Amino acid sequence: MEFDYVVVGAGSAGCAVANRLSQCGNYRVALIEAGPADSNPWIHVPVGYFRTMGNPKSDWRYETQPDKGIAGRSIPWPRGRVLGGSSSINGLLYVRGQPQDFDTWSQLGCTGWSWDDVLPYFKRSEKWDGVDESGLRGKEGPLSVQSSRLNRDIVDHWVDAAVAAGYQRNYDYNGADQEGVGHFQLTMKGGRRCSAAAAYLTPFKNRKNLKIITNAQTKKVNIVNGRASSVEIDTKSNIVQFPPKRKLYLVQVQLALHKSLCFQGLVRERNFKI
Repeated sequence: MEFDYVVVGAGSAGCAVANRLSQCGNYRVALIEAGPADSNPWIHVPVGYFRTMGNPKSDWRYETQPDKGIAGRSIPWPRGRVLGGSSSINGLLYVRGQPQDFDTWSQLGCTGWSWDDVLPYFKRSEKWDGVDESGLRGKEGPLSVQSSRLNRDIVDHWVDAAVAAGYQRNYDYNGADQEGVGHFQLTMKGGRRCSAAAAYLTPFKNRKNLKIITNAQTKKVNIVNGRASSVEIDTKSNIVQFPPKRKLYLVQVQLALHKSLCFQGLVRERNFKI
């Protein structure tokens, strides 16, 4: 089967990209993921990350290089190797970046990445179930976000103590002001994790023009005349080549993407250290 678009990596970005490209129904889209489908029930239980982080079936299990500042130890760096990527194994916290950071990127030449540029996409992506006094939250997006339902006195006492120490109480750190202390927000829906896969793929997985391929490790990106023309994947049974008719999107986990590009000579390997 031929595809108009091939998306490599079904993490937070890949799920959204594949969803949007296949939304109109005019294009055939292949989404390729090295890890398995998100069928492990622990993925969908909010506290289940204790069973998925460090698990080779769902985690790449990266580690930092040994550092003398931490007694020569290597620190685990979990990254999702499953449909939904790290959004399927993380701690569910939903935290937007500081507006000033986005504006700085824009000022440094990253056109289209100012806070005013990215805010509409934040709003479009989320379905916030709380009060939106700032007008900066989204209400109709696929990614469900809610305040923590954890009601424990020690949590409230901790927040009160921080306020007493001079910190600003913040009821919505994803609103107008990010500074302060308050209860965290989670990507959850109905008591279950709302990963990128749950938000962008599960409701639409039966689209006839969307093919989701799991357990398929990307081995090579073929370059013709300076352009990525196809991608080769290992499905454990054979090597398959996918030449998109229109465009190839590489949205692998950042570390895996950089490593694979170094291997193929597409970028320089210098300074590539974790």
